[in-house]
Amino acid sequence: MILAFLISIYQPPTICTAIDGDTLRCSEIGRVRLLGIDAPEMAGHCRKGRACAPGDPEKSKAHLARLIAPGVVISPVTRDRYGRTVAQVYAGEKNVACEMLRKGLAVYKPAWDNGGRLAADCR
Repeated sequence: MILAFLISIYQPPTICTAIDGDTLRCSEIGRVRLLGIDAPEMAGHCRKGRACAPGDPEKSKAHLARLIAPGVVISPVTRDRYGRTVAQVYAGEKNVACEMLRKGLAVYKPAWDNGGRLAADCR
């Protein structure tokens, strides 16, 4: 939470749209994947042989869209194999991925949480 506050002092909010429950499209950055979570895939997007996150993808996407509507602050962590920025994303003082987990709209993936950053932020 302190990190989000410090970042927000130096970085104006970025306006993004939700692609699904764990990925954003931001005009300045491109695609941003939320660190450490997996949300249900949109219809037709769960690749054969993959164990996709359970739940309602439309509900997950809609909640993410509401969370990010006022703008977000993005703290990049790395890039994934698809070239997306993987980041901690904050809406106000809230870590967006933590909020998705709290609502049961995504699942935590320890292997995708570089250095346990999300786990530490969601406490």
